[in-house]
Amino acid sequence: MRDDLRARYAEERLPRYTSYPASPHFAADVGADAYATWLGALPEASTASLYLHVPFCRSMCWYCGCHTSITKHDAPVSDYVSVLRREIDLVSARLDNPPLVRHVHFGGGTPTIMEPRALRDLVGQMRARFPFDPGAELAIEIDPRTLTDEMTDAIGTAGVTRASLGVQSFDPVVQEAIRRRQSFGSTEHAVRDLRAAGVGGINLDLIYGLPHQTVASCVETAMMCLELRPERLAVFGYAHVPSFKKHQRHIDEADLPDGEARRAQAEAIAGVLAEAGYRRIGLDHYARPDDPMGSAHADGTLRRNFQGYTTDPSDVLIGLGASAIGRMPQGYVQNEQEVRRYAERIARGELACVKGYALTEDDRLRAALIERLMCDFSVDVGQACRAHARRSDEFLESLDRLRTLEADGLIELDGEVLSIPEGARTFVRSVAAAFDAYLGTSGRTHSRTV
Repeated sequence: MRDDLRARYAEERLPRYTSYPASPHFAADVGADAYATWLGALPEASTASLYLHVPFCRSMCWYCGCHTSITKHDAPVSDYVSVLRREIDLVSARLDNPPLVRHVHFGGGTPTIMEPRALRDLVGQMRARFPFDPGAELAIEIDPRTLTDEMTDAIGTAGVTRASLGVQSFDPVVQEAIRRRQSFGSTEHAVRDLRAAGVGGINLDLIYGLPHQTVASCVETAMMCLELRPERLAVFGYAHVPSFKKHQRHIDEADLPDGEARRAQAEAIAGVLAEAGYRRIGLDHYARPDDPMGSAHADGTLRRNFQGYTTDPSDVLIGLGASAIGRMPQGYVQNEQEVRRYAERIARGELACVKGYALTEDDRLRAALIERLMCDFSVDVGQACRAHARRSDEFLESLDRLRTLEADGLIELDGEVLSIPEGARTFVRSVAAAFDAYLGTSGRTHSRTV
């Protein structure tokens, strides 16, 4: 691939395609009433995932792109957990056919900011309101800097099976620039104690493209992470959007690597992990070959949702908490983002959904194509079109961007099977964008492709 093309595609700003259409297209015409109808219409024998959002941290990391706020006190968190428990009751009461839960994910923010007993009670309440698969995965995101022994014990007794620990970078220069000081020792201590508590899956999250970051520092961080023997790693590109995340204005753009440097950092990390035996999963995940995600990637059952890549096959995701996003067979829903307004809606006995999106048949086709590309780097366009009663020749002819991508070497077409050559897979989002009918219409700045 020519250097000029590589540089141009690296600078594109595109959705991460954890959904299609992307969340900026959600609107208020799909609200609480629609969500209630969709919940009540779930068929028998449905399966689902639950996502619980805890939007609080003890300090703000300047790179953060999450919906979170800072509190030094426990009362706001306790009050929020009480509202969250009430929402669980409200949502479950609207289910004529409660789905079988196979995955639960606590995200944030910092979910482990809550009291240990609160975590145990939340898990107990969910098990009381929903049928749980005996092998259900329970996952939680953790900031190792604030993890206590008491919370580690609660994680174990609650039956949590997987923990994702934020690392980002162990380079002290980078840590200072992003206001996140975290030692290797504290991370190692957290991993050791979580394993002792019975957590069988450890994920580590890294970020490239941070201020003052270099290929050498990325490699060093990856090597240090390997000492902890995680089952999975996620390696994300930093998304600098200071117009939407004001705290990112503390980061000087002059200190950020350009698109080519970001690509070099991502590929250097990939090389370290591949050498250690980890299998590259889609755009930004890595897993041991014996990990369930590695198996799902190998057999073509890998999925992608708002938490990224997942082994969960369900098309139902119930989002709980302020700003949480869910997916139903009919479309997407999102809760009120601001915590106070979210709590007020729940206090009135209302569902907290304030916007969403009802999928069309065209959306479903494009979503299916994008998901398989993001997961497998290839897709049979003809097969997908037939599954959605579309003429594949007409559909392919309408995609002008495909011809440019093919000429630039980012895709190969064998009949109606589209694939991305190994050397171009870093730019999978650029290929997925060819199927995005809404690209450029949201008025929102997305993150760089690389």
